[in-house]
Amino acid sequence: MGELDGKTVVITGAGAGIGRAFAEGFSAEGASVVGTDIDAERLTALAEQGIITAVTDVADDAQVR
Repeated sequence: MGELDGKTVVITGAGAGIGRAFAEGFSAEGASVVGTDIDAERLTALAEQGIITAVTDVADDAQVR
């Protein structure tokens, strides 16, 4: 059991860099992770790891809603 079992985390910019590292780390600790990024290709590897992904431009209010 991970330290974050039963928790849900939403991470923006999850396709690369720090966002991706946090998405993978939280997932490894048992959290349900939703990773968002503006670039669909960057999210592919996360989706293959079982992380829920959503192509989203967080600067666009309509997409965030």
